[in-house]
Amino acid sequence: MLNTAKNLIKQRIAKLREEVDRYRYEYHVLDKSEISDAALDSLKNELFKLEMENPEFITPDSPTQRVGGEPLAKFKKFRHAYRMYSLFDAFNEEDMRDWQDRNAKILADSGTARTPQYFIELKVDGLAMSLEYKNGLLTVGATRGDGEIGEDVTQNIKTIEAVPLSLRVPTESELKKAGFSLAQIKLILKTIADNNIYVRGEVVMTKKVFEELNKKYKKENKPLLANPRNGAAGSIRQLDPKITAERNLDFYAYEILGDLGLEKQSEKRELLRLLGFKVIKENKICENLEDVFSFYSGIEKKREKLIFEIDGTVAKVNDLKLWNILGMVGKGPRYMMAYKFPATQTTTILKKVNWQVGRTGILTPVAELEPVEVTGITVTHATLHNMDEIERLGLRIGDTVIIERAGDVIPKVIQVLPKLRTGKEKKIEVPKICPICGGTVERVEGEVAYRCTSKNCFAIRLRNLAHWTSKSAVDIEGLGKKIVEQLFKEGLIADIADFYSLTEGDLKPLERFAEKKAKNIIESINARREIDISRFIYGLGIRHVGEETAITLAKEFLSPPPLKGGDRGGLIKGEISIKHIVDYFSKLSFEDIQRMKDVGPIVAESIFDWWHDKKNLVILEKLEKNGVSLKTEERLAGSGKLAGLSFVLTGTLAGLTRDEAKDKIRELGGDVSESVSKNTSFVVAGIEPGSKKDKAQKLGVKILDEKNFLEMIK
Repeated sequence: MLNTAKNLIKQRIAKLREEVDRYRYEYHVLDKSEISDAALDSLKNELFKLEMENPEFITPDSPTQRVGGEPLAKFKKFRHAYRMYSLFDAFNEEDMRDWQDRNAKILADSGTARTPQYFIELKVDGLAMSLEYKNGLLTVGATRGDGEIGEDVTQNIKTIEAVPLSLRVPTESELKKAGFSLAQIKLILKTIADNNIYVRGEVVMTKKVFEELNKKYKKENKPLLANPRNGAAGSIRQLDPKITAERNLDFYAYEILGDLGLEKQSEKRELLRLLGFKVIKENKICENLEDVFSFYSGIEKKREKLIFEIDGTVAKVNDLKLWNILGMVGKGPRYMMAYKFPATQTTTILKKVNWQVGRTGILTPVAELEPVEVTGITVTHATLHNMDEIERLGLRIGDTVIIERAGDVIPKVIQVLPKLRTGKEKKIEVPKICPICGGTVERVEGEVAYRCTSKNCFAIRLRNLAHWTSKSAVDIEGLGKKIVEQLFKEGLIADIADFYSLTEGDLKPLERFAEKKAKNIIESINARREIDISRFIYGLGIRHVGEETAITLAKEFLSPPPLKGGDRGGLIKGEISIKHIVDYFSKLSFEDIQRMKDVGPIVAESIFDWWHDKKNLVILEKLEKNGVSLKTEERLAGSGKLAGLSFVLTGTLAGLTRDEAKDKIRELGGDVSESVSKNTSFVVAGIEPGSKKDKAQKLGVKILDEKNFLEMIK
């Protein structure tokens, strides 16, 4: 079983993925900003760092493994000749030094042991755009979309004065003066005349235009623009080019692609300028990271005086030859890093504290604030974590507080200003009864948490239902949290067994349910009537039982040792019913469970209590009556050429995903562990392995590279 810290990290990563996916979809596809760009960047940065530190949790569907969402259907789709990538984010000097150290290792391994020169640019807060020029003429202007396919917005792009409709052809003298070689000059002029050139840049709305438009809209009683970035995005996506033209948008170029023979990123800026594009004059070459830090500090002080919004800087390795060596990680480039400005802080007043109830009944306090605008985003709630944090802050209802937008989904309260108190502030109390179901609330012994003791709590039931259908559990396609909540509120489901009694007729009358949607959901449910044993156990939502512990329990069921009475043992074969698994686990004593691999006393107690709760057994009986059965997973059978061997995976594997590698090991009878110990048989080290490889070397555990590992599991 994963230890508590790893479980928390895994849960945090899962939640971050879900939220980033949602916010990224709204940002890139719907042009909505429910949270600020800075807040979203913080979420993505936290997710990236957690995945880099815990690569075993990286999944192919993680937001870090892709660029953006699908384009809208309003405009004609356009496939980019070169993928438009997203950048990884750094928020402090330590992040930047870590980035340089990672790159230095890759360069050293390739025989290029030198610190690269950097070209640093302002990170303009606008809308990324790709322009295609054919034989010197503008043919297409397209949005980023999902990185590969964007939207053709050429007519709107043509309304921007800063975008040349035809490339300016520089003279040989101008190119030579700019430092280009004779070979480069020849190739540049030939490509302009005969081949395609692709220019990337940022469409922006200046602060002045933004303010003037909002004044105008206010007089006309029209909705105001939230911020300049939204103003630029909304303008480009207008179906009528005349409306776009009225917005007075601007464009700054930062990238050029094509057969041009360029060797430095700094050369790109000079060539773009000579071709007739506006470039940012502040962008410059930095010899080392110290120069980058100096530039960053200087620009942060003068950012308010700039005519457009920026949210940081971008440091790029200047030598383009090194780009191929450094390559990509996931779907982002290693050779450049966005160095973002720190989170924004502001003050407001705490109006009240709301208590949310989680899947396991834990109560979490959330601050309800006087609405306050932070960088174009109106904030009304902030996290308070737990009662201990409230006491640490000395927080009271009515206090003036400092909030910060950082790496959390919602902002957090970081400080109280007690000198602004009026004497009417009220002490914050934990509710004695659950705000959802009215059940008794008690403090968890040995923990900071408070929990609703009612097992029938609305919030607990709803989250258990959503957990059952989730991808990691039974994985019922189409039954996301919102649909599950709708079914629950309509009274169609009260427990997990009720999913399997639903019909198309139950769903069709519901709001936003068409006939096809109802049919698809019922088909998805029917496709999950036969469930893998480990997924079934995980889906039950037993407290403290994560995916790895569920696999352990499934293995124990499939090939159990004799119990104290000696009446059970041997591999389970043939058809497996839910009654089989109920009979087995209900007979286990606390000691039987605790002696299982990686199961401690707290987890054992939770498992024992769950299987001895009559209400749970009633639901299991109902599941079986509704046609749910179990299927044996060959990967858990415990036999095969890897039987008796324990593996730990670290780093990224090129030939298969982490889950595929784990499944293959288990299929061949081996075990997978999350931590290295003297009992570990092998550590499989992929690309950029973490500290697990170092620990294996210290303990003398044999290390396999990917090639040797693939040979072993062939």
